[in-house]
Amino acid sequence: MKQAKVLAVIPSRYDATRLPGKPLADIHGKPMIQHVYEAVLRAKSIDTVAVATDDERVMEAVKAFGGQSYMTSRDHISGTSRVAEVASLAAFADFGYVLNVQGDEPLLDPRSLDELVSGLTNDGVQSATLCYAVCDEAALASPACVKVVRGLSGDALYFSRSTIPFMRNRTGLAVYGHIGIYGFEKNFLKAFAALPQTPLAEAESLEQLKILENGYRMRVIETTFPPRGPSVDTPEDLECVRRILAAG
Repeated sequence: MKQAKVLAVIPSRYDATRLPGKPLADIHGKPMIQHVYEAVLRAKSIDTVAVATDDERVMEAVKAFGGQSYMTSRDHISGTSRVAEVASLAAFADFGYVLNVQGDEPLLDPRSLDELVSGLTNDGVQSATLCYAVCDEAALASPACVKVVRGLSGDALYFSRSTIPFMRNRTGLAVYGHIGIYGFEKNFLKAFAALPQTPLAEAESLEQLKILENGYRMRVIETTFPPRGPSVDTPEDLECVRRILAAG
């Protein structure tokens, strides 16, 4: 039986709070959104890539490098609902899976997306995401580095900006950082996007907790290809990414 097609959507807002205009931030002659788009294109398991935006400047930038983009409502409160709007278009009616790939991940390794798709489609789960073992002490202490704990099945038990689990006993257990890239069975994406806010998701400011709070499962796959540097949320992150890419 042929596997249902996979759509990757990159939600891209122009008006980021800490770094306005960051989708178009120049990184060695290319806007950041182009770096992300080209990385996703290199994933072998993805059939189509599209940008979901609310700004004509992003639309024009994507058009300029030959990418596919869609104008979405300005009223979305999350990237997930923006992705769901694009996934619901008639052009993608025959797609069975949707990836939500953050537009601030220019150091994304496309092989990690293939791992995500493999786990999502082969394990028959409704949603999946990625994690990696955190070794850096500064990252462990930083609320910007989201952590995740998994059950024996590999499904998420909890996500937090705090360091979890608390290591009362030193057993050698790794602390896992969460990579904010998600895969969904398309019908489940629609249901997830429609879920109201939940107490833990609001407290932690982590939207994926709505899935767990409503009793759904999310498979968490440890990638063997974690990003080489940070997501771009601040001017300092942007400079760090520029240095990493300049070094090759």
